[in-house]
Amino acid sequence: MRVGTTSYTNTMLDEFSLLKQQQLNLQNQVATGLRVQAPSDDPGAMETTLDDLSSQATQQQYSSNISTVQAQANSIYSVLQSLQTISTRAGEIATSAGSSTSSQADLNNYASEVTSLIQEAAQVVNTQDPATGQYLFGGTNSGQPPFTVATDGSGNVTGVTYNGNTSVNQTAVAPGVTVAADVPGANTTGSGAHGLITDSRTGADLFNHLIALQNDLKSGNTSAISGADGKNLQKDQDNLTYQVAYNGNVQTRLNTASTQATSQSNSLTSQISNASGADLVQTMTELTKTQTAYQAALQSSASIMQLSILNFLP
Repeated sequence: MRVGTTSYTNTMLDEFSLLKQQQLNLQNQVATGLRVQAPSDDPGAMETTLDDLSSQATQQQYSSNISTVQAQANSIYSVLQSLQTISTRAGEIATSAGSSTSSQADLNNYASEVTSLIQEAAQVVNTQDPATGQYLFGGTNSGQPPFTVATDGSGNVTGVTYNGNTSVNQTAVAPGVTVAADVPGANTTGSGAHGLITDSRTGADLFNHLIALQNDLKSGNTSAISGADGKNLQKDQDNLTYQVAYNGNVQTRLNTASTQATSQSNSLTSQISNASGADLVQTMTELTKTQTAYQAALQSSASIMQLSILNFLP
């Protein structure tokens, strides 16, 4: 009896193709570490993985936002330290110059120093965010220097103008949670974020108070220096103390949000691995079995095909 080889050959080729595809799939799993790479591999696992990947992308954006605001908060803190130093020195000058023993020459020297303090303060409050180039204290109008200093022909400061607004930028750091690190340079509305230099709620008005001290020193008005000037400068110091505390609270919130974001991201990575990741030991075992089966099929087919040919011999 002659053996029909067409049907067997087709079956053999189908089996070879199936075993070869299984080898390729397993080799790919070993190379990528992923068990699920297409919806057909495991529809349920693929859906879960895609959802987790979307959540992870969102979480990574939160982490990026947190890092950006943390850098901004650190830059603001450096400015606050500088302003506190300036404010403290102005208070010391008011205390020293307010005594009856100060000569006009001494007062003039103090006045020159206060003028320098005003210029220095204006420079630091016009600080730009190193990462974005935006000005830190202009509110949401952060594309231009928030403060402009005017001087007379003698170099005395006659006024400082605020060019920003009272709004602040809120940044999302977690689902439903936003944080604002920036501070408006001035706020006289009585609501919203406290102004860094001028705030109607605290009575702070650092530049105008320094200008008043400068002028009183030049005119020798020691009663104003020891009275109104000293009291007003204390309001400015109190406002700066509030700003430092606010900044510290923001940084604490950001540190907490950063920890939570890292934990959530690690959890999602684990979930993605569990849903679509390949068990390397098991996958290698399956790959070895498939390779063995493929080699056995080749040998078996070769033997059978040889016998089939003999059936056609006379």
